[in-house]
Amino acid sequence: MKRYRMELRALMVALCLAACGEAADEAQTSAAGDGLPEGAEAISPASAEQAQDIEVARADYDADPDDADAIIWLGRRVGYTGAFRDAIEIFSEGIEKYPDDARMYRHRGHRWISVREFDRAIEDLSHAADLVRGEEDEVEPDGQPNARGIPTSTLQSNIHYHLALARYLQGDFAGALPSYEAYMAVTTNPDQLVAISHWWYMALRRLGRDAEAAAVLEPVTAELDVIENTSYHRLLLMYRGELDADELWDPESGDPAGVAVAYGVATWHLYNGREARAAEMYRRILEGSGWAGFGYIASEADIARLEADAGG
Repeated sequence: MKRYRMELRALMVALCLAACGEAADEAQTSAAGDGLPEGAEAISPASAEQAQDIEVARADYDADPDDADAIIWLGRRVGYTGAFRDAIEIFSEGIEKYPDDARMYRHRGHRWISVREFDRAIEDLSHAADLVRGEEDEVEPDGQPNARGIPTSTLQSNIHYHLALARYLQGDFAGALPSYEAYMAVTTNPDQLVAISHWWYMALRRLGRDAEAAAVLEPVTAELDVIENTSYHRLLLMYRGELDADELWDPESGDPAGVAVAYGVATWHLYNGREARAAEMYRRILEGSGWAGFGYIASEADIARLEADAGG
């Protein structure tokens, strides 16, 4: 842990400098190098608020390094800056101290996805799902609260969401289906409904199970009171034929929500038989800066499969 603590202190200094506008270039650099090869990460220029949040989280951790909540919040705050490997190390410490706390595996699994290590993500998230099976669900506090200050996700929904995502990213669409069903079983609000319905619909379409995919869309209406996941809501309305795909297509977006929409539009072309167009759109997405978003990661995975199939 000594090496980690030294690295975290250096990270916090860089974040604080970046927040003051004095080291933006340095804040863009990761331990993996200046580019973004497989498994890479990049530290984004931190806002003053992010730097302050990390300082507070670090102070709470220093006050009680064995407090599970303090470990989780330190890992989450560090992860928000793009320092995913540091976040993984923090959650790994949490797992050593609390091997039966599903939250540690849930958060580490999420960050394994961020660094493109899907097998490790599946291992962690599967274990988290085992740990919460039969337990009462709990609201997961937002690290970046929405405008209404209303948390929209839970521990179990996030476990199932990320487990399904990791399998989807591997191209195991059938393997993702049980996690979509498990997520739906704990869904309590429109934000959860649209988040899982988007990925569930795509997986079913890619399996050729079109009637089941159409059934997923039935509860989705324009009148749903969606707080956060408006990008997924708009995609689902597009799948229903209520919005135009070209209206949603914006490959230049660096925002994760915008990248998710672009990916959804590209994949809609893919499972509707326009493979060449989808491939071109995936490449356009990968020219953008939203490398940390799930839509970007999924575009990487899909273009790799398409190119492998073409080469084979």
